[in-house]
Amino acid sequence: MSRQVPVPHGLPMERDAGPFDPPRRITELREGRPVSPMIFPDGHEGWLVTGYDEVRKLMADTRFSSRQDIGIVHVPYETPGMPAATEPSPQLPGLFISMDPPDHTRLRRMLTGAFTVKRMKQLEEHIADIVERQLDELAGLPQPVDLVTAFALPVPSLVICELLGVPYADRENFQVNSSKFLEKDVVLDEKMAAFGAMNAYLADLVTRKRAEPGEDLLSDLARHDDLTVEELTGIAFLLLLAGHETTANMLSLGTFALLEHPEQLAALHADPELLPGAVEELMRYLSVADIFYRYATEDIELGGETIPEGSTVVVSLLAANHDPRRFENPDALDVHRNARGHLSFGHGIHQCLGQQLARIEMRAGFGGLLRRFPTLRLAVPADEVKLKTDMNIYGVHELPVTWTETAG
Repeated sequence: MSRQVPVPHGLPMERDAGPFDPPRRITELREGRPVSPMIFPDGHEGWLVTGYDEVRKLMADTRFSSRQDIGIVHVPYETPGMPAATEPSPQLPGLFISMDPPDHTRLRRMLTGAFTVKRMKQLEEHIADIVERQLDELAGLPQPVDLVTAFALPVPSLVICELLGVPYADRENFQVNSSKFLEKDVVLDEKMAAFGAMNAYLADLVTRKRAEPGEDLLSDLARHDDLTVEELTGIAFLLLLAGHETTANMLSLGTFALLEHPEQLAALHADPELLPGAVEELMRYLSVADIFYRYATEDIELGGETIPEGSTVVVSLLAANHDPRRFENPDALDVHRNARGHLSFGHGIHQCLGQQLARIEMRAGFGGLLRRFPTLRLAVPADEVKLKTDMNIYGVHELPVTWTETAG
């Protein structure tokens, strides 16, 4: 099932194949041994899964637990100032992404009604209005403009704030703290301080919503008497973090990718009907939320390997989405491709709850940019764009762009 390839010591992370492709070492591992042993920095002998079929199978198998409180959390890269874990992390209330059934099922069920395709479709026109207003602001700024701060971050932040009932005026507070929380190189004390600040802010917010509910998602959840304030806070944290960080990075990194592939950009200009499929292809190609963890609760066979009970298993969605066994010429961006089946929203019981919302935001965001700024281009050389290799969600820190003003 596999050929001999060197066992990696730590997760290969250097983007040495370019800003959009998996690290070369990850690609070599996927081609040679898609389920590979890996030595973690703390000496733990865990596993790295990179093949499409193997990742999909793992994520559908609940014997690979998402909990972080049944075993020591082993981090696959060096983290400054973080002591080696000696005991499992406590379960955080409400963070259902780190739970298994039945706890996961109970909390997720309360949210499924809020994120139905029908309800998201009802929001589509409002999201389009938010995008247009932000494009108006963008058009009035002196060039060059940082697309991250002027467009990619405000759009999903506005949407998720309105959906959850979080005051948009508080965005700087939670954006700074969520960014700090997602940094790989931040010492543990700083990371936990950022988490604590967000948690305190959201605990106060949900407490107020329980006392005086409004017409928003957090108020709807606050009406559930069987949810504690701690659980409400954890759910709010998860939705707020996931609801703006992932889409913001997709909008900025996706624009960078299109500007670096002018023939694909030209195809979208020529035929805007390609946009929905292009959004799926950009999600496959970029896979901004790449690395996920599972914990083997028993000996499990996967891809011809036996993963022992107690192993920490690292999953690379980027590698899986670039697997030539599933996608032809996978390292090429092709807006004509049928990218259905990509794993960027995960798979199994933890598949992204807000995926329809994200799709609507990206279709509106990319569509609006293409229509309003047909001459959009980078204002700096591509190799000067600062990549978020230091973050747990990939993207760009800044994207300086410019365009040619058109008459009328």
